[in-house]
Amino acid sequence: MNRLIVLFLFSFLFFGCSEEQNKIPTLVANFKGQQVTGVTVSNEGRVFANFPRWRKGVMYSVLEVDENGSSIPYPSKEWNNWKIGMPMTDSLFIAVQSVVAFDNELYVLDTRNPLFQGVIGAPKIFVFDLTTNELKRTYPLSVGTYHPESYVNDLRVDKKNNKAYFTDSGHAGLIVLDLASGNCKRVLDNHFSTTAEADHLTFGATEWKNTVHSDGIALDLKNDMLYFHSLTGYSLYRIPTNSLINKTNEEIEADVEFVMKTPAPDGMIIDEKGQLYLADLEHDKIMKINLKNHAMSTFVKGNQVKWADTFSIYNKHLYYTNSRINEAGEDVEEIEFSIYKVAL
Repeated sequence: MNRLIVLFLFSFLFFGCSEEQNKIPTLVANFKGQQVTGVTVSNEGRVFANFPRWRKGVMYSVLEVDENGSSIPYPSKEWNNWKIGMPMTDSLFIAVQSVVAFDNELYVLDTRNPLFQGVIGAPKIFVFDLTTNELKRTYPLSVGTYHPESYVNDLRVDKKNNKAYFTDSGHAGLIVLDLASGNCKRVLDNHFSTTAEADHLTFGATEWKNTVHSDGIALDLKNDMLYFHSLTGYSLYRIPTNSLINKTNEEIEADVEFVMKTPAPDGMIIDEKGQLYLADLEHDKIMKINLKNHAMSTFVKGNQVKWADTFSIYNKHLYYTNSRINEAGEDVEEIEFSIYKVAL
């Protein structure tokens, strides 16, 4: 009898710890009829969100969200005034896919590819000073670093090397930008590591048919590694940042390392402990991976996870957006999209 009790306790401890207890998220903001993809939180706790121009009727491209869930256009209404058919200028957001707060600056990634109908002009990265909320610098991507069908998707800032890294989900590849000179280069173009592995994802009995290449990106600052993942795919890859910056295309391709198989994710992020967070889109979950031993566990699951799109970390909390991409058709007026946070 005692032996059975010991075996029971051992089994409980072993299997009970293999998957974490489901955390309970807290709602930060809701957006009815406005599909949110990106969220970022500054060092001072300011929350910003962005809304891609995947369809007509997008009211604002970038919003700042206050502690009550209310929001205002950032940096102004004027920057968010563009509508389909209007002339473009360098002081208007056209089709914003990602926002990243870093060192009291806000990086706004404008794909310049509204409605997925092709790039109009060069994709641009607008950098705003969060002290003054004024535009500090604009980085246009140079010809040859993007394709007509490119959809420059997400970015990470590497302060140590003064670089920024981008994924392109429309045409498989990565882009490296020098933040001092503004020069950029394209790498891993149509490489197996940046190319989608599937043409659909499965949600219960429903297939979401799409082919999305390199999308999620995460920077390991302690080990100088960049992790990346296609959206319709199940393979996580990484590469040393030194390789991306200093080596030839052939050497860069040789330095790509397969890490592990994972669920199909969207965005990714690494915390200060070296834990990687990514979504399991097909099963309404957020997963946590220990990058030292590749142990993977469920972090959050359930109805409060509906295509966890983008992540940000602030004050020991993980912020994430529910972009509900598999549920959203042409008309999203009655759908609520949201931002949640959950304690790490």
